[in-house]
Amino acid sequence: MKNSNSFSKTVQDYLWIVLGSLITAAAINIFLVPYKIAPGGVTGIATVIYYLIDEMIPVGIIMLMLNVPLFIFGYKYIGRRFIVRTLISTVLLSLITDVTEPLTELFTEQLALENLTESPDYMLYTIFGGFFLGLGLGLVFKSGATTGGTDLAARILNHFIPTLSVGRALLLMDTAVVIFAAVAFRSFLLALYAILALYISSKIIDVILEGMNFAKAVFIISDHADIIAQDVMNELERGVTALKGIGMYSGNDKKVLYCVIQRGQLQGLKNIVKRADPKAFVILSDVTEVLGEGFKTYD
Repeated sequence: MKNSNSFSKTVQDYLWIVLGSLITAAAINIFLVPYKIAPGGVTGIATVIYYLIDEMIPVGIIMLMLNVPLFIFGYKYIGRRFIVRTLISTVLLSLITDVTEPLTELFTEQLALENLTESPDYMLYTIFGGFFLGLGLGLVFKSGATTGGTDLAARILNHFIPTLSVGRALLLMDTAVVIFAAVAFRSFLLALYAILALYISSKIIDVILEGMNFAKAVFIISDHADIIAQDVMNELERGVTALKGIGMYSGNDKKVLYCVIQRGQLQGLKNIVKRADPKAFVILSDVTEVLGEGFKTYD
């Protein structure tokens, strides 16, 4: 049974890789490359090189060539399972990008026809390009892989420079790619569009990986903690945990209530606290994902 579940999960992961690669390729071919929008990563570098060499080599092949040295280092310094999946997704993305280019040209030609008397709507292409790029990459990341590129480079850099986090390394490299594109295309405006596409894609990736089930974590410090906890459990049907605290100014023992609620229940909780103790101290923080009873179930 365990082997069956493991096989099923592996198949599901690879299906996510295929779907994610298809969506990413569509974003590259339809919205980004035709308009020289290079939102960081190997995709951005490949876009710049593609135009610098007068479109002699397809974008997908350039992406694959740029990833080869990264895989050589990655296989040695990063886990084999991660590298194998990333290799598959990278090769798949490169192939799909080049194979589907003639098909996606139909969309770009249609877009061009609709703009015969106007300049291209770069803002619209940037928004949709960033959205679909983030959606595709998010699905690939969800499978436990990446499409190589700066994601893999950031992990390798972090291995050699542990003080440099993966996130910071990724930000530095993507920034460098955007600057490279701005210089190569001699356009500050295209760099701004690239930054916007990069921002949108990163937000969509976060939504895919963390979910949209946003909630609020609440800490409540009050002398009427028992009454508040009871009302929260009865009226909002949310569990409450009491933590033992000590008021450092008074030296008195305090009960600190902790609970997680849906965003729509926030005003109800405020009303409960205000009714029981208008002087209560309440701390709210955002929670992007909650697993357990009353929220999402475990995958």
